[in-house]
Amino acid sequence: MSEQLLHLARGISATILEGFDRHFSIYQKITSGAKKRFEASDWRAAQRASRERIVLYDHRVDETMALVRELYGISEIDPDFWKQIKLCYMRQLSYHRQPELAETFYNSVFCRQFALQYYTNDFIFLRNAISTDYIESSDDEETSYRCYYPNTQGLRNSLYQLIKDQDFNLPFEDLDRDISYSIRRIVSKFRGKVNRKTSLNFQLRVICRPFFRNKAAYIVGTYMNGRDVHGFAFPIINNEKGQLFIDTLLIGEKELSVVFSYSQAYFMIEHQVPSSIIAFLQTILPERNRSELYSAIGFHKQGKSDFYRHFLHHLRHSNDEFIVAPGIRGMVMAVFTLPSYRYVFKIIKDKFAPQKDFTRKQVEEKYQLVKRHDRVGRMADMLEYSNVALPIDRFGPGLLQELKETCGSSMTIENDRVIFRHIYLERRMVPLNMFMEKATDEELEHVIKDYGDAIKQLAAANIFPGDFLYKNFGLTQLGRIVFYDYDEITYMTECNFRKIPAPRYPEDVFSAEPWYSVGPNDVFPEEFSTFLLTNPKVRKIFMKHHKDLLDAEYWKEKQQNILNGIYEDVFPYPEQLRFKS
Repeated sequence: MSEQLLHLARGISATILEGFDRHFSIYQKITSGAKKRFEASDWRAAQRASRERIVLYDHRVDETMALVRELYGISEIDPDFWKQIKLCYMRQLSYHRQPELAETFYNSVFCRQFALQYYTNDFIFLRNAISTDYIESSDDEETSYRCYYPNTQGLRNSLYQLIKDQDFNLPFEDLDRDISYSIRRIVSKFRGKVNRKTSLNFQLRVICRPFFRNKAAYIVGTYMNGRDVHGFAFPIINNEKGQLFIDTLLIGEKELSVVFSYSQAYFMIEHQVPSSIIAFLQTILPERNRSELYSAIGFHKQGKSDFYRHFLHHLRHSNDEFIVAPGIRGMVMAVFTLPSYRYVFKIIKDKFAPQKDFTRKQVEEKYQLVKRHDRVGRMADMLEYSNVALPIDRFGPGLLQELKETCGSSMTIENDRVIFRHIYLERRMVPLNMFMEKATDEELEHVIKDYGDAIKQLAAANIFPGDFLYKNFGLTQLGRIVFYDYDEITYMTECNFRKIPAPRYPEDVFSAEPWYSVGPNDVFPEEFSTFLLTNPKVRKIFMKHHKDLLDAEYWKEKQQNILNGIYEDVFPYPEQLRFKS
């Protein structure tokens, strides 16, 4: 390659990396404000910042693409030339502190300009080229975690110090009380072990910065004492009166998994080396892969990139066929899955059922709404991809024919691949209606109560699901009910909740048409029972726990709270774990 072309390749790669650095700087600036928003109880600003951070990435990619075109006049691809650009880019990442994120940014810039045939490791980072092991912040910045030694400091003093080191500006209501509660929780969790002689390596490791989300900050660490190794987290709550308190102490993978669930909004944690935070989290959440953890701390594009790598690996090392996902066929989405994989693939259908009066664009907007909104642990996050190629020999003839008939405009077949123009991936769950068919009385009590809790928590977050049928909700591995059918969701503030007027005449109740007017946004909560409570056993449980969901006044009160700027507390962990319980 000539010296002139090599110089051009270096210039283009430098421009792309500058685009990423600009993106990361703006991203960090938004993230760094989380502490100030938390301490000021500015929940509206917190939600606004969360939405702003999600859309930031695409803006920076578009900006960088435009700059490359403007500065270098690049439009046609020269394979050898772009291979050289990638090599130049790799050299620039040798001492970079976010190389994995920068690689993903490069992929985004390249893939938005060029065809699917070039999506190989020759042109993009289909595999990570730069290791993130042992990358740390520069000498003048903090490390990823601090260590505390209860053997020498004492457990109580260690807990005091790790709280103090988080550098909150607001005082605590009663830190002595909260530390005492925390020690009781430790004694309860490790009953029979606390009074034994501690091991030489008795150590607490705590991530240097808090994780902020919604109305809470989380101090996250790991407890090491001999062979006992457990992750833990202190949720810190602002009482909105100028003071903080520790709400509980979560210990162990099961309790932490709910906090870092794919159904929660993204955390904000400020750190120059995200890979070091991910490495720490993997030690306390071993069942969570890198993809899920990157998404959990807000790097959802990196989460998508790592997820796709994992999926390609799974395809290479499995041979089962795609099948229609278990459950009732959707009216808007065609859903299929790979039995050996724990995700479902969702394609928007070309035509919707007659009762679904909206367009494809509106469905896409609903899914984007969920991406940007606070999911309060009750809506599944989804991964959205374009131009996904899957091997045709993994599709049975029945499924392939069904997809052609229902989603033909979203797919093409080229040689030995089925290419989907637009596809969503969601974590596979057990549809609630299927679970209820075989549930024991105890299980039914649990899921119906949690189903109502999910609806109430969504309402508190200004989300009205629209379609409350059990088939639109799923049961996660952790036993939580999560909503996953988004084509009819809307904001609570856009609904008009009404009580059904009394009949004018006795004959009205037998009429095929309502005797009252119905507007496009009218909702009559009394009608929910007609569809949901036909089973006497289910009805008894529902009325015991959630009778208020059938009352229009309940919904109006929730709606007014939102309009008044009242943000209700929604905790990702069970109420009984809270110290105030």
